Amino acid sequence: MIFKTLSFMMMMAFAATTQAQTDSFSYNDERFADLQMLRYQVHGFDELSLRQKSLVYYLSEAALCGRDILWDQNGRYNLRIRQMLETVYTDYKGDRKSKDFQAFVVYLKRVWFSNGIHHHYGSEKFQPGFSETFLRQAVASVKDKLTFDTEALFPVIFDPAVMPKRTNQADGEDLVLTSAANYYGQGVTQAEAEDFYLKMKDADQDPAHPVMFGMNSRLVKEDGVIKEKVWRSGGLYGAAIDRIIYWLQKARTVAENDKQEAVIDKLIEYYRTGDLKTFDDYTILWVNDTQGDVDFTNGFTESYGDPLGMKASWEGLANFKDKAATARTEKLSANAQWFEDNSPVDARFKKENCKGITAKVIVAAMLGGDLYPSTAIGINLPNSNWVRAEHGSKSVTIGNLTDAYNKAAHGNGFQEEFVIDEDTRRLINLYGDACDDLHTDLHECLGHGSGKLLPGVDADSLKAYGSTIEEARADLFGLYYVADPKLTELGLTPNGEAYKSQYYTYMMNGLMTQLVRIEPNNNIEEAHMRNRALIAHWVLEHAIDNARRREQSQYRGHTDAEHTQTFFPVPQDQLQPAVQLIERDGKTYVQINNYAELRTLFGQLLAEVQRIKSTGDFEGARKLVETYGVKVDGKLHLEVLQRYKALNLAPYKGFINPVYVVERDKEGQIADIRVTYDEPYDQQMLRYSRDYRTLPLVND
Repeated sequence: MIFKTLSFMMMMAFAATTQAQTDSFSYNDERFADLQMLRYQVHGFDELSLRQKSLVYYLSEAALCGRDILWDQNGRYNLRIRQMLETVYTDYKGDRKSKDFQAFVVYLKRVWFSNGIHHHYGSEKFQPGFSETFLRQAVASVKDKLTFDTEALFPVIFDPAVMPKRTNQADGEDLVLTSAANYYGQGVTQAEAEDFYLKMKDADQDPAHPVMFGMNSRLVKEDGVIKEKVWRSGGLYGAAIDRIIYWLQKARTVAENDKQEAVIDKLIEYYRTGDLKTFDDYTILWVNDTQGDVDFTNGFTESYGDPLGMKASWEGLANFKDKAATARTEKLSANAQWFEDNSPVDARFKKENCKGITAKVIVAAMLGGDLYPSTAIGINLPNSNWVRAEHGSKSVTIGNLTDAYNKAAHGNGFQEEFVIDEDTRRLINLYGDACDDLHTDLHECLGHGSGKLLPGVDADSLKAYGSTIEEARADLFGLYYVADPKLTELGLTPNGEAYKSQYYTYMMNGLMTQLVRIEPNNNIEEAHMRNRALIAHWVLEHAIDNARRREQSQYRGHTDAEHTQTFFPVPQDQLQPAVQLIERDGKTYVQINNYAELRTLFGQLLAEVQRIKSTGDFEGARKLVETYGVKVDGKLHLEVLQRYKALNLAPYKGFINPVYVVERDKEGQIADIRVTYDEPYDQQMLRYSRDYRTLPLVND
């Protein structure tokens, strides 16, 4: 499993800020459906050397060449559907102002955004706002431009019963058979997949250093036999991987140092062989390459799209270090052992020696695959537990993306609608941005890197609940420590009040505002949303229980003959729960009455979540997630949706990439590289489909 913080928590927190925009750059771009497109600046690119600019450019090209892989991973019909829809978009000669065509345009833009026909976050299939008749007629009018039979695509698009969810997480169902994601061949069941990989693990000759079984393959059933089709050069997705290798080979010629060159060489070797031991060797080299300014991720990384949490989606990111901002993350990584030692978790589950933990703030230069257009604001790698334990990890906060979210949210009214009072809004305005960044740093740099599995515990033992539990563990680590005086001592928080801004926005998000991302009557499906709901609802319930016990404790001692008890009054303010939902003028708000007690509750839940992780307690994980992280209060949900709708805000945001313009001299050598930011969203998507079309439409 890969550990990654998605951008929702930050977006909602940033939506509550009113920091003025300090430059003329236009961060907001077009909006459609529930999506707001943004742009990000590549701060500092002009200050890089020509060699570094070239390295960023080559790594950016490599980050774009795996696009088709993700589309196919998200659904086996996606590449054909994309080509069909794009052909209609560019070549349709009918009435382009009709309601059907306008609805078609919105649908296509949503499909582009999600890299397929299912919602990028909720995983449900999009319901077109146009008729099947319209699309059939439109496709017929451009059929001379299409080289394949389109008939099979119409039920996939229009029939609600066909492939309704990309990734199904419903407890009690066969998660493989009911998921549309293309990580498993047709007819493969959840039981067959779990049994296949359990046997591989049992046969492992080096159980202390297990590879990430199943990470880079599709599991298929052919003639009744279950087997893997590995994603590698010469194998499945080989054509795309060869293009990635081409640009990586270019990148190695301008590597900043020998270590970086060795990292690229080992990644190329892994792409050519598909060997997972080689992948581990690559991650070890990568985690120890900390000398250069330019860095990248490229490969099969995230496991959130696989209902079993094993197979990884493809992603790419080219970036370079923000040296000034990295100072704060270096303070955290330098004190990693202190944080580990002082964690509220059981000593059995703590690391005795925190090795190789590095952290930095980066400038994203190019987003690709599963990091585009919706992306992360923090990443912690590698995902192998034993590599992390023996060699360490790299953590990054993507500073220019958080900056873009922040500035794009200027003055949108969210804070005034959902934050309970002016004093709390003042806290958020003063400290919200800094504490949001700091929570992300703690989550990525220390949270994911903290704790350990007990000997013999399978890293995949939590199965479908593993991602949610891991994200909850890292979030809780950040929440517990963002309030610690140690951070003020390190100069990372200005005072003992700042953390309250993070506590309020987190609880408001987990209990209420993240519900804007869910359709009425639906449960929470996505792992990060489940994590936030789990934390917020567990804390809310236990805060109320604590208050009830304090109230009952007023009556104690023996009962006398007249059946009376001694009364020991508790101060009125102590009878209130640490956090509660209150109603004011017909609207629901989060009210925090005791921030210190809230921190104690975060610490108690962190201890329990770490126990579940360290011991591989599947039933404990299942109970925690299903009890607190899945169900939605229907009445509160409708209220939040109505209030949010009145603000006219888009609940989801994603980015349009910059364009790198290469200038060459008379000999054809790179003389300079410029960054431009004016490519429209639709033109970028069409260009990517043309220039980075690396796979056939059907990949079996």
